[in-house]
Amino acid sequence: MGQLTAAEIVPFALFSLPTGVWLDRVRKLPVYIVGEMAISLTVASVPLAWWMGWLSMNWLYLVGFVIGAVNTTAGSAAQIVLTQIVPRERLVEAHAKNALATSTAEVTGPAAAGALIKITGAPLALLADAILLLVSSTILRGVGVKETPSARNAPFWPSMRAGLAFVRGHSLLVTMASCVGVWQMCNQAAMVVQILFATRNLGLSERGVGLSYLGLGAGTVAASTFGYRVVRRLGPGPTLVLGFAISGTGWLVLAAAPLNRLGIAAYALMLMSYGVGAVFIFVNFLSLRQSVTPGPLLGRMTSTMRWLILLPAGPGALLGGWLGQHFGLRVALAFAGSTALALAMVAIRLHIIRSVKTLPTLKAEAITPYSSDGEPGADGEPA
Repeated sequence: MGQLTAAEIVPFALFSLPTGVWLDRVRKLPVYIVGEMAISLTVASVPLAWWMGWLSMNWLYLVGFVIGAVNTTAGSAAQIVLTQIVPRERLVEAHAKNALATSTAEVTGPAAAGALIKITGAPLALLADAILLLVSSTILRGVGVKETPSARNAPFWPSMRAGLAFVRGHSLLVTMASCVGVWQMCNQAAMVVQILFATRNLGLSERGVGLSYLGLGAGTVAASTFGYRVVRRLGPGPTLVLGFAISGTGWLVLAAAPLNRLGIAAYALMLMSYGVGAVFIFVNFLSLRQSVTPGPLLGRMTSTMRWLILLPAGPGALLGGWLGQHFGLRVALAFAGSTALALAMVAIRLHIIRSVKTLPTLKAEAITPYSSDGEPGADGEPA
């Protein structure tokens, strides 16, 4: 499980930085749409391989790698598309509403998947996933986005260095990338063992696991519905840290849970805590980083930040799998939970995070050092 998760993450480390340069030169919505279609075909290859007798772990590693590669480009494009639809000052609200819409899938998807797997088996159940992704790409075609790509003729390597220089020169971006990167390590370490804990230790069936994921949906719905009020009261920075603490607490609770009905309840509670924590983290993380970035650099900033936060994710997945295999699944969960709580305690002491009470405003001096193609101006330095 750790190796399969790592296979999906490796493309982010390999392709994120050059992808950012390319995204700043093309329209983002078509990239998003083609990505949904590509993932649909890739997922559909699993039941096809099963029917042909080719299905193996190596096939799943390849599928995971391809999905990760597509998400490296299409996922970044999807995040940028939102900034082209709503004003920057409403990014937190927009991301929260987007998360609320996603929560419907979090509530119904896993339960439906559990039922389908029990009725048809896992390979054929993936056909439903492939079909729904095609429906998604069809819906996306109706989104109206007007954009003019920049930096079409700018040299590639200087463009990529400009994106890196912008992120490196912005202390808030560097600090957030470091914190969220550590959380991603914890997240992946827990993710590779939590399903195994549910099925092997708690004895849950496919249907039971799917129903437990209703807790995840409930958490994301609650955080998406009331999260904007929490942000207005605490600020984006402290709310992001609160997400670290809530998700970490959920992993620790599951690590200590008894192997009975209370353990099953703890599993659902962990999923709910993760849903709340993840929404608090990513609504504010996405909003803050997009609010301080000039339009011509959104592609490179997005890809650079995703690259930075996912670099620790692959080792985290492998570490979680190793801890679970050699020391037990509880140890992997306890590592994830305790590290996330330690991260929250450190992050809340950082003034640059704690002091962010409202979204920063993109000032004129942050834009003027860049020419129309997104490259540094005459002084050679980003704002």
